[in-house]
Amino acid sequence: MSNDGNGPTFSKMNSSLKENLLDRMRNTHQSSERNRMARSERELPPAPRRQQARFEDLAEYKQVMAQKFASEQLGIANPFYRPHQTAAGATTVIDGRMLINFASYDYLGLNKHVDVVERARETIGKFGISASASRLVAGERPVHVELEERIARFYGVDAAVCFVSGYLTNVAAISCLMGPKDLVIHDEFIHNSALAGIKLSGATRRLFKHNDTADLEHVLRTVAGDYRHIMVIVEGIYSMDGDVANLPALLKLKAEYGFWLMVDEAHSMGVLGKRGKGLAEHFGIDPHEVDIWMGTLSKTTSSCGGYIAGSAALAAVLKASAGGFVYSVGLAPVLGAAAVASIDILEREPERTAALRRNGSLFLKLAKEAGLDTGLSGGYSVVPVIVGDSLRAVQLSNDLLSDGINVLPIIHPAVPEGFARLRFFITSEHTEEQIRRTVTLTAERLNNLTERNFGLGGVDIEQMLKAISER
Repeated sequence: MSNDGNGPTFSKMNSSLKENLLDRMRNTHQSSERNRMARSERELPPAPRRQQARFEDLAEYKQVMAQKFASEQLGIANPFYRPHQTAAGATTVIDGRMLINFASYDYLGLNKHVDVVERARETIGKFGISASASRLVAGERPVHVELEERIARFYGVDAAVCFVSGYLTNVAAISCLMGPKDLVIHDEFIHNSALAGIKLSGATRRLFKHNDTADLEHVLRTVAGDYRHIMVIVEGIYSMDGDVANLPALLKLKAEYGFWLMVDEAHSMGVLGKRGKGLAEHFGIDPHEVDIWMGTLSKTTSSCGGYIAGSAALAAVLKASAGGFVYSVGLAPVLGAAAVASIDILEREPERTAALRRNGSLFLKLAKEAGLDTGLSGGYSVVPVIVGDSLRAVQLSNDLLSDGINVLPIIHPAVPEGFARLRFFITSEHTEEQIRRTVTLTAERLNNLTERNFGLGGVDIEQMLKAISER
């Protein structure tokens, strides 16, 4: 067009159209924001010059450095971020050493199952690795529908929705369903992802004492305010303590006080119930009585991601409005395929869940006989050994590593100060000999550290703080 002299005119017209379009978009989507900014800028004094903070000056960074320095001074190696050199299940390889492993979520030993691996290979060959787009626009694949239908059928409910991460599942679902006019009541030991979702939602937050339905009823009775919706959130098996939510008592309160009940089954799907169908099967309760079933795909189903299961209406709302679904890339097809294959195996081989139950019960029994404090654990997928002192827990983990056992410490702020622990993840693949050896060595090593008064009690805190400040 530039050859006939119309080039500049066309360019100006094109530019004018763009500006007009941008103005219309701003007027449509940003008028309220502009009004808010205009109100906030009325009669404000000039902004003072400010010094940008350095990340090195943040209190959080200083705390990390203080912990690192204290560990160095005491000669305690960092137990975290140990790189595994193979698929980690009942055993693993770290630094070229074969270890007994109690630090992985592969509860039913499916991560390297031939059927799971083959289904993953087939899916990669056909679909590649990534979904490459949000499912809403161009990322939908047949395996997404297949997985959601399999999860819904497994639970015995109407529908399910899958997300790309377990953490995101709680954040997206809670923040979508709840808002500033709502109330969320949760167990005091609920997972951080649920807390993040509550915060993002803007809902009022209350908590009740851990696994104490009497305290929950007290909170419900004393609720003040005209809330649009109320949601109660619990975990099927609590990830830090290994005990089980009292579903019958929760449903009794639900019938009386009228709230949505959300159950996080990250550590109980495939673990509880004769066929591994979770908390509802464990108590013999109709799964439709729970409004929202949540779980992760990274544990029993040896994949990655998360899901919400429940009514068809719930699924429709999340698929239309949950930011973590609408604005996120779809679950990688290979991960969806691996999860489907894992559920297939779980349903045809319930003996895996039975083997896990035997191993968990054995570990708990032996640990108690050895005088170890296993806290509230019911001996299912998670058994903590509570040490108390954070430094002692870290050193115990390192001592066991030298003995050929990989188990990680959990310290503050993941658990309250004074309740540091080693957290043992039990699998169906652990042998009786591995379990007996681990419990024996854990008791011996912990007794040795206790007799030596190893830990914070044996540290001159003032001298340590002085050394850190002078560093």
